[in-house]
Order: sequence, then structure tokens, then C-alpha cells
Amino acid sequence: MNVPFLIAKRYFVSKKKRNIISIISNISMIGVAVGSAALIIVLSVFNGLEDLIRSIYGSFDPDLRIVATRGKNFVTDKEFLDSLRNTPGVAFITEVVEDNALLRYEGRQKVIKLKGVSGNFFGQNRIDSTIIEGDYRLRRNGYNYALIGRGIQYELSVRVTNAIVPMQLLYPKKKKGLTLTPEDAFNEKSIIAGGVFVIEKQYDDSYVFVPLEFASELFEYGNKRSSLEIKVKKGQSIARVQNALQNLLGNRYKVLDSDQQHVSLLRAVKVEKMFVFITFAFILLIASINIFFSLSMLVIDKKKDIAILASMGATPEIIRNIFLAEGALVACIGAGGGLSLGLLVCWVQKTFGLISMGMATALVDAYPVKMRLSDVLLTGLTIIFITLLVSIRPAIKAAAIEPKDIL
Repeated sequence: MNVPFLIAKRYFVSKKKRNIISIISNISMIGVAVGSAALIIVLSVFNGLEDLIRSIYGSFDPDLRIVATRGKNFVTDKEFLDSLRNTPGVAFITEVVEDNALLRYEGRQKVIKLKGVSGNFFGQNRIDSTIIEGDYRLRRNGYNYALIGRGIQYELSVRVTNAIVPMQLLYPKKKKGLTLTPEDAFNEKSIIAGGVFVIEKQYDDSYVFVPLEFASELFEYGNKRSSLEIKVKKGQSIARVQNALQNLLGNRYKVLDSDQQHVSLLRAVKVEKMFVFITFAFILLIASINIFFSLSMLVIDKKKDIAILASMGATPEIIRNIFLAEGALVACIGAGGGLSLGLLVCWVQKTFGLISMGMATALVDAYPVKMRLSDVLLTGLTIIFITLLVSIRPAIKAAAIEPKDIL
């Protein structure tokens, strides 16, 4: 029989408990419940944002990307590419050249990110499913076509498959020296807009896809490449293939998985999540101060009971545990209710999407949420720690009461 818990439970449900103590205890439970619910909701939203970032970039990024450790491009040849293709787990390799260029169309112009890709690029990801106008193929009937973002189309009023007025792409020539005519300082090539994609605003407003040979000629890259995008065979471990490629290439190259390609963004989300957790933990601590006051007042109210228990043989440890259990009851009931409420709100949001993000994206309109057991356990452990922190002082004071001073 757990005597301290039974007595604490009796104190908790006692109708004779003084009204002010009861009010403070109820305020404590409500404060802990609200703080717990808010914490679990916010953590779930950050989890959802992480998954949203991965899903958005998942339609654009390859399984693995090889880039140079130094510089923005590197030289490739057949032997180099064959050594990568022969690595176990590699399905195929897409060659990429990428740089900023100036796009002109009917007197309007914009600096865009031009990405030249080899013919197997659309086997890497699901970008072909994001096409809202035209065709995603970059090479048709012997002609080159560009795939542009919806933001670029809107800003420059580009008409898809308009062969009469093609787009002009300009890039500075590599030759050094001054020139009196601006036209001589730039390489210029024309191409027809063959399709429009919608992925995410960052990409829609800046990216244009063209055939690899077209971009290489414009940039004067020759056999240089900005990156190599690796498609991993189905059923193969991406991490294992990544390690094998990194060991093959050495320190001159970096082999990046999907998360590493956006490490700064994902790290920022995780840092924000950590600071939000710390902030809400302090809020829970402030809310739990009411537990300290209610226990302190309960100790004063129950001095006679404590003296009687001590005279009957109750040790200071038992008396201390009674009030620790009392604080735990208040916190656990509040936390249990708060966690249940928070999980319910997350489930409703995930199922029905009641709260909108206030912006239109290709993938999601409502705030994304993802509930994780680790967040529930972390919140629970935080509440336990805070409860012990605020309960231990009143419990020690109760255990120090001398029966002879009361009876």
C-alpha cells in the first residue's frame, strides 16, 4: 500500500480543503494543461513544416547530388562518369550545368537560374507531374524547348509554344577585355517556352530548365558540370550508396543526400523548434509556480494532520512524499488533460485542415502537423522535472514540522 499517495489523493479530493487552496490548485491544473497543449501543438507544427520542406524539395531534388568541394563546377569525362555508373546501387546519372542568366521576352527581362540537364533528368523526380501548361519534354522533333516556372511566366507574360517570339537567354562571355558594344560582351541564344511548372514559389519565380547542350554552349562550359545528380536503384540504401560514392571520389567532391542539400533550411527549422520548446518550458515553469503556492498553503493548513502522522510514527520521508505526490497529482492531471487536448487539436487539423497557412502552394494549403511520440514523452518529462522543482521546497518544509510545536 502506497500510504503517501493515498493521503495525497485524499487531500486532493477533500471537500474540506479551504476554498483559496482549491482555487489555486485548479488554476495550477489549468495553467499546466494550457501550456502542455500549446507545447505539443507547436512542436507538431514544426514537425509538419519539416516534412513539408522535404516533400516540396522531394519533387525537385535527386536522391544524391555530387558537387565540387571548391568552385562552382568541375571537369568530367567518360572514364569519370563510368566509374560512378559502375558503383553498386547507382541507377543512372544526370549531368547538370547551372548558373544565373538574363532572360528577355518581348522587351521584358529578368535574371533567372538556368539549369541545363541531360535527357534522363525527368527520371530523377516527379517534376513532370507539376506541369500545368504545355509539355515537360525539353527536346521534341529536333527542337530545344525550355520549361519555365509559373512566376516567370506571369512576370514576363510568356506565351507557351510561341515560335514566333522565342525567349532570349544572355550570359557574359568568358573572354577578358573591354568592349564598346554590350552585345559583344554576352553570349545569346534563343529558345521556345515549351511548358510551365508549379513546385514552390522559390523555384517558380527563378528556375528555367533547358537541354544540357543548350546551356553548356551558352555558358561555354564544355565538359565542365555544376553537379551530377544520382538516382539510386529501388530497394537500395541511399546512405550506403552515398558512402560508397564519397569513398570513391575523396575530399575533392561532396556527395549530398536530400537533407544535406537543404541543411541550412532544415537546421533553421530545428533551431526554431528548440527555442520554442525552451520558451514554452519557461511558460510551464511559471504556470507551475501556482503549484508551489498551493502546496505551501496546504502545508500550513495541514500542520495538525502532519503532527498527528509524525506522532503515529510517520517518518519525514513519508511526510515529504505526501506533498510531492500532491504536486504530482495536480501536474499530471493538468498535463494529461493538456496533452490530450493538444493531440486532439493536431488530429483535427491534420484530418480537416481547419487553419490555413494563408498562401497558395502546390502541395498544401492548411498548416501541416505531425505528431511524434518523442515530443509527447519530452513534454511529459519536462512537466515531471518542473513539478519536482516547485514541489520539493514545500515538501521539505512539511517534513521539518515538529509535532511538539503543534500538538
